[in-house]
Amino acid sequence: RAERAAIPAYRATIETLVAALSPDNHALAMQIANIPAQIRGYGHIKERSQKAAAAEQTLLLETWHNPQSQPTAAE
Repeated sequence: RAERAAIPAYRATIETLVAALSPDNHALAMQIANIPAQIRGYGHIKERSQKAAAAEQTLLLETWHNPQSQPTAAE
């Protein structure tokens, strides 16, 4: 059930990425798009994996929406 419910959210995320995709943010877009591939396992292991993936997605999407807040290599 949770996997089926996540499909519309994933599609919305991909549409957001595609709408603002550029060579400068392509790598970040790929990181975000590949987050579901990190979700593995069954039962409590899968739940833990889903929580970790959601946390990572939140951080990456924050960077996507606020690229100026992204740390530079010199920092």
